[in-house]
Amino acid sequence: MAAITFHLDVVSAEKKLFSGRAQNVQVTGSEGELGIHAGHTPLLTAITPGMIRITKQNDEEEVIYLSGGMLEVQPSTVTVLADTAIRGEDLDAAKAEEAKRQAEEQIHNQHGDINFAQAASDLAKAIAQLRVIELTKKMR
Repeated sequence: MAAITFHLDVVSAEKKLFSGRAQNVQVTGSEGELGIHAGHTPLLTAITPGMIRITKQNDEEEVIYLSGGMLEVQPSTVTVLADTAIRGEDLDAAKAEEAKRQAEEQIHNQHGDINFAQAASDLAKAIAQLRVIELTKKMR
């Protein structure tokens, strides 16, 4: 029996990363983790730094890092408008580790000119990238 699917578009300001049929997606919204399947109730929500995990029509999975953005769910279409979106295999583990280290250092060694909110945001993004890298390696 064929899986019920919906059309999914994942786009960033730079390019379209995915456009096709999907069985389901998992993404981190502003209120927590979301699982979207065909026939999901219409929804519009902010996306926090994390990933989108796509189960494609052919049961293959793909993981894409998202720095944030918006998710729109309509009866037959799901659209992800990301601030930044990068495929898991295109992420640089060394850069992500360095970004994580720098953000942690800024948080632990606070000075008057350090923006704590920015450092916390940078840390969340670096951790999300490392998580996507790890999942991408496991899927290969």
